[in-house]
Amino acid sequence: MMTLIAIFFPCISFLLRGKILTSLLCLILQLTLIGWLPAAIWAVISLQNSRADRRNARLIKAMRNR
Repeated sequence: MMTLIAIFFPCISFLLRGKILTSLLCLILQLTLIGWLPAAIWAVISLQNSRADRRNARLIKAMRNR
């Protein structure tokens, strides 16, 4: 679900994750017709990196509690 939002509404994807300034910059980029595609790619990559960071944090926590 969040990936589709990142593709079709890149600035909202950043806003929903609490990155207000990044969302504003993405919106400015998205307003240009040429900039929409890079904004969508940026949002999807950022979303994937965020998911990987959360996964790694859970793994590190599990290893420390072991």
